[in-house]
Amino acid sequence: MADTLSQLYLGAGLTVLSHPLMYVKVLIQVGHEPLAPSMGRNIFGRPVLQLPGLFAYAKHIVKIDGKRGLFKGLTSRLCAGAMGTVVHSKVLQCSELGKNDPSSLYHVFEETTREMIARSTATLVTHPFHVITLRCMIQFIGRETKYSGIFSSVVTIYREEGILGFLAGLIPRLLGDVISLWLCNLLAYFINTYILEPPSQVSQIGELRSYSQAITGFLASMLTYPFVLVSNLMAVNNCGLVGGLPPYAAVYSSWIDCWRQLSREGNMSRGNSLFFRKAPAGRMYALDQKRFV
Repeated sequence: MADTLSQLYLGAGLTVLSHPLMYVKVLIQVGHEPLAPSMGRNIFGRPVLQLPGLFAYAKHIVKIDGKRGLFKGLTSRLCAGAMGTVVHSKVLQCSELGKNDPSSLYHVFEETTREMIARSTATLVTHPFHVITLRCMIQFIGRETKYSGIFSSVVTIYREEGILGFLAGLIPRLLGDVISLWLCNLLAYFINTYILEPPSQVSQIGELRSYSQAITGFLASMLTYPFVLVSNLMAVNNCGLVGGLPPYAAVYSSWIDCWRQLSREGNMSRGNSLFFRKAPAGRMYALDQKRFV
């Protein structure tokens, strides 16, 4: 119980601190570029047309909505985080690992399967709050107030879209989580087992082994980022807000249709980087309801 409470407090603190970053990221993911690109230099010192980064974008939001404007959707996100932590912990408690060699591949499969079930259950339970969070955020684009509270948002979604509205974008989100988890754990296992020597032999390599999980986790998240992007776009797709409707955004028939269109446009990594954002040549950007080429 004490561990769960500490996880809740820590999770809530990290959620509050990271919320402005997620807010900017979501607006970039849906293609909202309210600031014109400017000339800058890449890491090689060459001049390049760049889109505004995290701080410039956040400053723009503060200019319009004040500092509190950076925390739109925070309440529903905190609810999702707290509920997800509890569900994840309970599912793990209900499943026990067998008495296998911790260094064996079978143990990795068993542990990863257990974690996958816990994460997937938590995601399924909390996804409606995730949908509300995203829709609260993209209201910035059209200056709407349709999603102003958790209860009213639940009523709105159910009235307009039914139960399926709460599950918008769920499938690509689950797929991304599952693939990322398996990639991370299996890569870490093979690196530790077949590339790095036992830590008892080389202390420096032993230190590297302790970081392998974090490194492989980062790589796995990079590879599965398109699932995150598609999931977020589907969560706000055709929801009655300017940011999810034509002519601002396309209406996708399914998440696969969304994936295909983004792939054709070369936008599968949109929003992945919040710094040094190179402006693609010939692209158009929304600029205060106008278009900037």
